[in-house]
Amino acid sequence: MSSTALATPVRTPTDVRPPRRRSPRGRRILKALPKIIVIGVLLITVVYPLFWLLMGSFKTQDEFLNSPTWALPETWTFDNYIEAWTTGNLGTYVRNSILATAPALFLTIVFGVAAGFALEVMVWKGRGVVLLAFLAGIMVPGQMILLPLFTIYFKTGLTGSLLPLIITYTAIGLPLTVFMMATYFRSVPREIFEAATLDGASIFRTFRSIGFPLVKNAIFTVALVQFFFIWNDLLIALTFTTRSDLRTIQVGLLNFTGQFGQVQYGPTFAAICINVFGTLVLYLILNQRVMKGLTAGAVK
Repeated sequence: MSSTALATPVRTPTDVRPPRRRSPRGRRILKALPKIIVIGVLLITVVYPLFWLLMGSFKTQDEFLNSPTWALPETWTFDNYIEAWTTGNLGTYVRNSILATAPALFLTIVFGVAAGFALEVMVWKGRGVVLLAFLAGIMVPGQMILLPLFTIYFKTGLTGSLLPLIITYTAIGLPLTVFMMATYFRSVPREIFEAATLDGASIFRTFRSIGFPLVKNAIFTVALVQFFFIWNDLLIALTFTTRSDLRTIQVGLLNFTGQFGQVQYGPTFAAICINVFGTLVLYLILNQRVMKGLTAGAVK
């Protein structure tokens, strides 16, 4: 009995398929996937509270108390904004915040930039000690000086105006501003100032025409940092505003509470939206200048 064996086909090298490789685009996507997930989580964490705040500004008091938290408003009206601006006196609070922020910010920037220029560019005896004194001012907590300052303002009769806020904001903001501006002036080549001196420019002309324009982006950055500190301050404004018509916007937000502690959620959310989204728009407009200012003093 004869048996026939099945012939096994012989594969040639041309029949062997190479292993399938991922495309470079697919590898890039897989490599960047963890970063995309982290960015997405951070974006949701930041955007969702703003969305929830905006939706809450259109809800009525009954919707806050009886509807689910994630429910959308049933009617889209600006009644809460109108009530917050008129009945809640939000317009007065915004005006007071502007009147307290603008002079304090102007004085902080002018004195801080001038002091940073004098401490870093000019050569004079004792400038190191003065710079250390400004650095020591950063380490002093603002809460420690509120009671002595209130006593001084009360004895001098300044408590019935916005001057205590302007003076306090300027004094607290100067140490950090001087330190940051001295750092930015340190990155400017000294040859520029030496050339201006050889050309006959005075120290004031050098500061006004050369030093100030060179650190313009840094000034925007420092000014924006100080603006957010002053605008969002609650403790100092709450301490030194003795009358209701002098309240700033942060102190005024505490006024959206009824006689028996009942919070008017709709107008409160509307007032917070005006405050938050107003500063957010300002930051988005000046974002590019802030990024340039943050990297201006990084390299020399």
